[in-house]
Amino acid sequence: MDCPSCAQKVDKSLQRVDGITDATLQPTTGTANVTYDPNRTSEADVIKAIEGAGYEVVGGSDAEGDDEDNQATDGDDIAPPSEVWTSPRAKKTWLGAAFVTLGLLFEFLLTGQNVTVASVLEYPLHIADVLFLGAVAASGIPVVRSGYYSAKNRSLDIDLLMGTAIIAATGIGYFVEAATLAVLFSIAELLEDYAMDRARDSLRELMELSPDEATALRDGEEVTVPAEEVDVGETVVVRPGDKIPLDGTVIDGESAVDQSPITGESVPVDKTAGDEVYAGAINEEGYLEVEVTSTAGDSTLSRIIEMVQGAQAKKTESEQFVDRFSGYYTPLVVVLAILTAAIPPLVIADPISVDVAGYGFTFAGDWQTWFIRGLTLLVIACPCAFVISTPVSVVSGITSAAKNGVLIKGGNYLEAMGEVDAVALDKTGTLTKGELAVTDVVPVGDTTEDDLLRRAAGLERRSEHPIAAAILARAEEAGVGDLPDPSGFESLTGKGIRGEIDGETYYA
Repeated sequence: MDCPSCAQKVDKSLQRVDGITDATLQPTTGTANVTYDPNRTSEADVIKAIEGAGYEVVGGSDAEGDDEDNQATDGDDIAPPSEVWTSPRAKKTWLGAAFVTLGLLFEFLLTGQNVTVASVLEYPLHIADVLFLGAVAASGIPVVRSGYYSAKNRSLDIDLLMGTAIIAATGIGYFVEAATLAVLFSIAELLEDYAMDRARDSLRELMELSPDEATALRDGEEVTVPAEEVDVGETVVVRPGDKIPLDGTVIDGESAVDQSPITGESVPVDKTAGDEVYAGAINEEGYLEVEVTSTAGDSTLSRIIEMVQGAQAKKTESEQFVDRFSGYYTPLVVVLAILTAAIPPLVIADPISVDVAGYGFTFAGDWQTWFIRGLTLLVIACPCAFVISTPVSVVSGITSAAKNGVLIKGGNYLEAMGEVDAVALDKTGTLTKGELAVTDVVPVGDTTEDDLLRRAAGLERRSEHPIAAAILARAEEAGVGDLPDPSGFESLTGKGIRGEIDGETYYA
């Protein structure tokens, strides 16, 4: 389910199931959240309705709600990744493209070898025709099948238009047109799937920030358990290099925590007892014991993900216009195509010639000419790219912003930013690089600037802290010479470092 028309098709199918009380469809995530009354229907009926719209249910689950209703979800929080270019649909598309290419070679270049190989209802089939029909079978059948489901669910969408055009063109012997249409539309569908999958990749990256497992302290022992099984009030252990599994408060230990994925802080933040930490942040240095203050599904990161996923519910004015437009546009196109095919043959008895700007146009009244023109109108007037472009752009923009520490609550706010004249920023690293640097060196007493830098850099060469990197960079830039090798080095978590140089103890 990759576009609004796909979601509309599924929604219409679900509406016909007695017992479904609510259905929320998100084509950008490829998921459907369905609420139903278990006394009137079942999960199997929900899945059957979705499959009846032409879509496969992957990873569906049945979860107890707060009331007597149950929920069946199509997939988890987001549709699983797909290999767009090597999928069965893609392979059929490439096969159809090969048939079309060979058919065109026989049709226009190898005309001498394009002999008749069969006859159907006294209609001769040449080699090129057989190849074009092969392309229709390979690339066109999936389109026609989707069109069938659209007709079944009374949904006038692009699948129905294209399926009708392919069948009609094949039926009147326009094999080149039918094959080309089937292949090109299949390629367009693959590009649409690819664009949507890229948007979903951004959501998956957000979800992967939080670890799946946590090390909990239970009865004085460390136990590795799934993060969602840890309750509020329990204590989890976070070692250097580990991601913090759940939101909580530090009760023991000191460390520097990289929480840039959550808060956008440009440098690690020192944490001691009483400080809050967030799921998905990285513990860089010390040992921490954290008392959990929220479950996995209610963490700050989970709320960020939920906000991004639900952003499509807050549609931009452009999206609302597109939805209204497509609702009227597609039926209008179908009516115009029917009128184009049916009316002129009834009213034009003899060919009519018209000169426009020096060009001559002849309108004949035969049925075949106007039938083809009606089909052409169906094909060129499909609004799919127009309908999908805005939602994909909104989701891609919001997820990309979230990965870079900017939270946008919905597409309507994203669109409103186009009217912003001034922006105020109050966090380090939003406009700057977010990299620490030494701006001034102020020696005290008889100590020279180079000597101070040399000793400080000698201590910091053993540290992994961002401040250490800044001091070392300044020492290298100043050319202070060989750095001393300290002894008795010790990292004072949350405070600094200590070591001995030439028998004297230094702190940084």
